[in-house]
Amino acid sequence: MKFEGQKKYALLQAASDSDYVKKVYGGYFNVFVEAYGEEGESWDLYRVIEGEFPHMDDLHKYDGFVISGSPHDAYGNECWIQRLCSLLQTLVAMRKKVLGICFGHQILCRSLGGRVDKSGTGWDLGVRKVWDVPSGAMVIASSDKTKVEMFVFGDHILGIQGHPEYSKDILCDVIDRLVKNNSIEPFQFSTLFPSMQRNHAENVKSRLPEVEPDTKRLYPSPMALLSI
Repeated sequence: MKFEGQKKYALLQAASDSDYVKKVYGGYFNVFVEAYGEEGESWDLYRVIEGEFPHMDDLHKYDGFVISGSPHDAYGNECWIQRLCSLLQTLVAMRKKVLGICFGHQILCRSLGGRVDKSGTGWDLGVRKVWDVPSGAMVIASSDKTKVEMFVFGDHILGIQGHPEYSKDILCDVIDRLVKNNSIEPFQFSTLFPSMQRNHAENVKSRLPEVEPDTKRLYPSPMALLSI
């Protein structure tokens, strides 16, 4: 899916498409465009996890960038992660609008000089979080489990720990995959008691809202989030 028009954005995809998302939505790119795209925009996809990055000479053509979530550590030293940090520092210097989601939120923080590490409080759509925001950044949302749910840096950078783009079915698929991989903390020990992990997962899914959130109404476009 792609909207052609005046505004131009790029998704920096830091995760491989899950089988479910690929089958139902055609990939995460379509999920993001469906959630955030507006008429009069064009979107490009760069699979940074596979080493696919925009050319430096093309950065000026974009009005903004969105960094997706990822199962990888934002504080890791893989080549593509270090390259992504360098790209983000360039975008910040160019004052490009950048929205980071989950891993994207964390890698933005790292690139700007903040501190990212393991959560220590168990799974909350991830096991890593921002501990200290960069100098000059402002925390605009927090929770009991995560003191930095959202932060802004100037008027052009926004990080969100959660996943506003996820629909209920995608979230349920994520939970099912976490159970299959024995990845929901603090239930890793439940290989001895697999029913405990399954019951925990079903309890989480049962608490999801019955009605899908109106993502378009809440977040008209990724750049609208930066007008807070």
